[in-house]
Amino acid sequence: MFLVSSPKPIDPALQEFAQQIEKQSPAGISVLAGRQFRYCLEQISVEVTISEPRKFNILEEFILRAGMEIELIPPTENELAQALGLDPVFVQNTAMTLRSLETLAVTPDARIILTPQGRQFYLEGSVPQPPQTKQIYAISDPLQGNLFFLSSALEEIQIELPIFEDLIAIENRCQEISELGLEELQRIIQASGLGLHVPEDGKIITAANFTKETQAIWQSVAIFVIFDALEDAIKLQVRRGKQILHYASDLLDILQNEGKVSLQNLLHLSDETIAAEREELFDRRNQEVEARIQKIEQQAIETVKELREAGTQVASKGDREKDQVILLRDSQIRQSFLETLRGGNREILIYSPWVSKEVVDNEFIELLQKLVNRGLWILIGHGISRRQEDETRPIPPQVEQKLREIKTREGLSAVQVFWLGNSHAKEVVVDRKIHLCGSHNWLSYRGDKLPRGETVYKVATADRVEEAYEFLAVRFKDYARELWESAVQNRDANLAETSLCTWGALGMEEMALNQLQLANWLELYPVWLKVVCQGLRSKKISPDSAYLVTAISMVSQFSVDDFNLESLRSNLCQLIGAIAALDRRQALKLLNEQIWLHFRRLGIADSVLVKPDDFLLKYAVKEPDRPQKTSGKKAYNKKNKGIAGGKRQEAEEQ
Repeated sequence: MFLVSSPKPIDPALQEFAQQIEKQSPAGISVLAGRQFRYCLEQISVEVTISEPRKFNILEEFILRAGMEIELIPPTENELAQALGLDPVFVQNTAMTLRSLETLAVTPDARIILTPQGRQFYLEGSVPQPPQTKQIYAISDPLQGNLFFLSSALEEIQIELPIFEDLIAIENRCQEISELGLEELQRIIQASGLGLHVPEDGKIITAANFTKETQAIWQSVAIFVIFDALEDAIKLQVRRGKQILHYASDLLDILQNEGKVSLQNLLHLSDETIAAEREELFDRRNQEVEARIQKIEQQAIETVKELREAGTQVASKGDREKDQVILLRDSQIRQSFLETLRGGNREILIYSPWVSKEVVDNEFIELLQKLVNRGLWILIGHGISRRQEDETRPIPPQVEQKLREIKTREGLSAVQVFWLGNSHAKEVVVDRKIHLCGSHNWLSYRGDKLPRGETVYKVATADRVEEAYEFLAVRFKDYARELWESAVQNRDANLAETSLCTWGALGMEEMALNQLQLANWLELYPVWLKVVCQGLRSKKISPDSAYLVTAISMVSQFSVDDFNLESLRSNLCQLIGAIAALDRRQALKLLNEQIWLHFRRLGIADSVLVKPDDFLLKYAVKEPDRPQKTSGKKAYNKKNKGIAGGKRQEAEEQ
């Protein structure tokens, strides 16, 4: 019995917004429902007192300097005036001002003696100003779960929408403003970005007074129900305009998973609508894969017809493989698979519903390690069920561990293995140039040794290969993005490293750098440098990439006290050396005068290395060239020996 899809309960005002969410989101995302609500903020006015220094004038500087430098017998005001050739009134009035600011001590004979505070201000080149007051506004937001300050008040607006709190009780986790100490208030005001409390500039909030009455301010929000086909999960998302309220969204997800939120009551969304949309999305995605494979099959048939008409003797193997689709059967498949992997130079993407130890054996691991040593990244997706816990043939833990232990020369896991699930696809894409697809399970066998009538298409047609790459890449990108969000939320460095490596495999180093900066996660900067070293090794990354300038300039943000300074030093040396090996002039551009000063400051360049040229001479190490193919009789013998060995290996693996 087929489910009949019913109209999605989305408010008319949110229809266009829901379409934008689906369009801008990764594949497999669908908005099932959307409804607007209003909720209440609490606003209270606050009068803060601000102390801020100013630079002292010339006469103040002379007076303070006299107090600093003539400590044994400090001069009187009149003595200082006589020494400076000034009317004593000027010195007396200025000294009176400095005493009122508590920078000069009060003495019976009016001698120039600095207070401890005065000494500090003299060293800083400033004196305090009379305090000033400013009116700001504290906002308590229960849906954000936070307290913040604004320089101007929010206006009261009449909003005719259902009240959110009438349907769901949200505990206001914002601390009462009256209970906050001065230090906590200073921190919150500073985080609000008003520029009123800037300790490094000497601008300090010294007091705060609150009005007794709070004001209710209504705000509108939209709640969307989003179905993620990749995770086979329902998520609730709260938005205020284009801004996602993450705290509220996470809270609603928790309540919904605990059964404390009814999607029917809150958003008029029935279980039947959810089930129908879920099936439709799964069918749509599988149909896209099938449509791609059908195009490839049709092209293969056309190729065979063309060869028959022209005569197989006329078309050479090179002509057939160039921009064509080749049909492979049974014993040809494994041999072509391994040859295609060995020919990789940049990245390999594999999707195999199952992964078994019979295929991922020591010999296969050694092959992948050799590829990684040349600079390749390898991404492996697996899973056929819609939920990971429903997999009847999960990947053996020891196999997954072996794959993850394949490292780059910098010690990063070069093979990332993810359960992506819900796919019968059996595809391999190498360097975005070759695509293998068909009925063959690339990384698993059931143990049978006889031909099973399997067929595989080896595709070199640019647009077909690109379609396959984009389909697989999107799934890996989505998974890496989810890992990163979880890593940032929990400050989990291991998850973050996995995301960075996956983005590196997909050529997204610049985006990874941006995410690292947005998360203010400098501890991961050395990991990012390692990712780039692997990309340079395979020439996947160009040494003149613009983002490398930004990346190298980040060295200015480190201090000699950072705990990961040794890792930073080592990885920057390797990175600059790798760039210099490819383009010495570009490496010298990166090591400009300012960057070189930071390299010396942090000990990245030791004292023996006087100038950037010395640094490059030490660290620019050429990568060994790949071995050239043997020609002539040796090549023939080697080829036939390899084919025979490949057949023996295939028989053993099957």
